[in-house]
Order: sequence, then C-alpha cells, then structure tokens
Amino acid sequence: MLLTGIRRSEYESSKVVKENIVSVSDDVEMILSDESDGYLTRSLEAKKATDTRLAAVAVGTSGHGGLGKLSIRGSTSYRGVTDFGLSAVARCCPSLKALSLWNVPRVGDEGLSEIANECHLLEKLDLCQCSSITNKGLTAIAEHCPNLTALSIESCPKIGNEGLQAIGKLCLKLQSISIKDCPLVGDNGVSSLFSPEHSILSKVKLQGLNITDFSLAVIGHYGKSVTNLMLGGLRNVSEKGFWVMGNAKGLQKLVSLMITSCLGVTDVSLEAMAKGCSNLKQMSLRRCCFVSDHGLLAFAKFAGCVLGSSFVLPCSSLKSLSIRNCTGFGTSSLAMVGKLCPQLQHVDLSGLYGITDAGLLPLLESCVAGLVKVNLSDCLNLTDEVVLALARLHGGTLELLNLDGCRRITDASLVAVADNCVFLGDLDVSRLPECRKSIPFLKRLGKTLLGLNLQHCNSISGTVELLVESLWRCDILF
Repeated sequence: MLLTGIRRSEYESSKVVKENIVSVSDDVEMILSDESDGYLTRSLEAKKATDTRLAAVAVGTSGHGGLGKLSIRGSTSYRGVTDFGLSAVARCCPSLKALSLWNVPRVGDEGLSEIANECHLLEKLDLCQCSSITNKGLTAIAEHCPNLTALSIESCPKIGNEGLQAIGKLCLKLQSISIKDCPLVGDNGVSSLFSPEHSILSKVKLQGLNITDFSLAVIGHYGKSVTNLMLGGLRNVSEKGFWVMGNAKGLQKLVSLMITSCLGVTDVSLEAMAKGCSNLKQMSLRRCCFVSDHGLLAFAKFAGCVLGSSFVLPCSSLKSLSIRNCTGFGTSSLAMVGKLCPQLQHVDLSGLYGITDAGLLPLLESCVAGLVKVNLSDCLNLTDEVVLALARLHGGTLELLNLDGCRRITDASLVAVADNCVFLGDLDVSRLPECRKSIPFLKRLGKTLLGLNLQHCNSISGTVELLVESLWRCDILF
C-alpha cells in the first residue's frame, strides 16, 4: 500500500525503494498475464477486480516496465475497484497504453484524472457502464493524452458534449470513435470530432444517441478519412440527414456502411448515399422499415456507376450485401442487384420473408465471383429450387450456408448440398419440418464441416451416433 503512493519517477533514483519494488515484483509475478504486442497485459473480472489486487498488479509490474494494457470488467459493489486502485496503476505504470473499464461504478473522475496525469502514452480508452465518470474525467484525458487513437464510450450517463469537444480539439491522432447509449451526447459533441483541418477519423460508430440531421451533415462534409461507418438507433435523424450525408460527397473513402433501426433511411436517402460513396464495398441494412425494392435498385445502380440514362456499368467493388429484417424488400429488385453486382461473395437476406425463388435465382446466376457465405434464414417462401441452384452454381466456393427456418426446404436440398458443396464448413438446417431423412446425406460433408446446427429438427431421422462419428471435427448443436 505504501509503494502504491509513490510515483515511479520518484523512486527511479532511490536504490532502497527500487530494491523493494523488485522484491515485491518477484512475489506477485504469478498474477501476471502473458505479454501482448510487446507489453504486459492484465485482465481483472468480477470478484478478482479489487483495489488490493489492482495495487499488487501495479507494484508487481512496475519492476518489469509496468503494465501496457489493463482491462477491468465488472467489480463487486462492496469491495470492487475504486479511484484508489486506478490511481495505483497510474503512479506505478506510466507506460500504460490501453485501458478498458466495464461496469465499475465506483471509479470516477479522480481515478481517470490520475491515469491522464501519469499515463501520457495512453492510446486506447474503453469506458462502458461507468456511471461516476463525467466530462471532467474525459477532459483530463484529452488534455494529457495526446497519443489517443481509439475511444469507446457506452452507457456512461454523465458523459456529454463537453468531454467530446475536448477530445475533438486536443486529441488530433484520434482514428476510431464509438459512442453508444449516452443520453447527454448530442450534435455539439459529435460534430466537434470532425474538423476540416485535422480530422483523421477512419472508424465511426454512433448508436442510440440524441443527435439530429446536423451531425450526419457534418459527417458527410468532413468525414473525408472515414472508411467504416456504423449508425444505429438514431431516432431523431430524418430522411434529410441521410440525404445530405450522401450528397455532401465527403465520404469518398467509405468502404463499409452499416445502418440499423434508423427510420430516416428511405429509398431517397439510400440512393443519395450510393451516389456519394463511390468506393463502398460493404453495405448492411437492418430493421430499416421504409426502404423498399426501389431503394435497393437505385442503390445498386448508382453503386455501379450510372452512365447516361440507360447504360449501367456493373459494380466491381461491392462484395458483401446484408439486408436483414427489412420488410419493405421483396422479389422484384434482387435480379437487378445480381446483374449490377456480379462480384458479390457474401449475401445475407435473413428475415426477408417476401422474397421468392423467382427473385433470388437471377441473383445466384449473376454472381460470377462465386458465393462464399449465404444466409437465407427465415426466408419462408424459398423452396428447394433455390438451394439446388445454389449448390450447382456455387458448390465449389460455398463455405457457409444458413437455411434456418426455411420451412419449405426438403431433403432434396440437403442431398444437393452434400453432393456439390465440397468446401462447406458451416451449415445451419434448424427448424426444417420437411427434412426427414437427412443424416445419411450429411455424413458426406464429414471432411470439411466444422459447424452443424440441427436445433428443433424433430422430424429428422437416422443414426445420430453414426453422424457424430462421421463428423468428429464438427461442433454439432442438436
């Protein structure tokens, strides 16, 4: 306890203190974790996350150069980690580069400020469910940790715009930001992270925030370095916000775009984003209820670069397409998507119960690169015709197939998969009431299959022991 109150800079020149540090280091070396990225790493969870243990780790590692990465997840309420334990780490481990605090309600601004004052090399900070940390603690990090490159804040009710404004102004090396479920974060905080002079943010994740169209407009104008963008649960963002974000033409480097549960995503805004994001390679839409076939068609056209009014070049960059649980999507646009995006390799259409064989077959025929991962779970109207075509056309490349809940699929489909999909490693055939004698056919996949899901397949008959023996490498879930 005495040694935790002494900063490392204060005992470097003291032979007596240094000898004590080395002695304690030898005694507690048993609690060290492995070395990671060239520096010591330690993770404390649940009952092991206490001030005493943290102090021992801090003093014990100081004789070995100090911790480089520390993760504390879920301390107990009566003897969990407090500001004292975090201060001990700060004084003994000035070389700390990565800090993760999850569900530590007794750690507040004092402890985080100590980290800021002593650990100037800090590069990554992850705060989740830290109810006592406010803007004051985050501002201290901004003022004293200029090397910060990644910041994640989730469910921190007292962190708001002021702290983010300090980060945006002082942390000029910030490359990754993730903010989720923080009620005090608004437009002023988010927009301050993007600057026309020095913003190098490449990865941005915003979920469950009270931001409006203004924030998306700023991202569209000044997110010139953004390559990965994830937006989810933005209830106050309208169609106009997404439309401006796309038409601002600032997201030219955007490669991956994921949007979940945003009512502002419509056919009009989807078309605008396709126009403004010319290098997009991955697009994922989930629970966006106001997007229809027309929006997907418009997106595919402009992602493929429209020339004139009638001639459309195929899109050579888009390789992954995910459209999940979007009830507005139907059959009519899938054929055009296949023609415009022939390089697709990953397709996720789970929950699109409106699509039929007639819409999906042209897409399968157009994907010349060979499909690798296909998720068709809960596509209720698909039949064996689709799976037979998939096995015939893409059996040489297919590695993952999910048919969970496709109630019209029968044994004929699984026979085709077993005969043609020579590299299949993951298969989900849960909830298929029409499959009855599939186990003998699935045995043929024993050489490649690593994951098999047979949940709620009460109608399937066969010798289970024989299946397990044949698929000895496979993680089978019955």
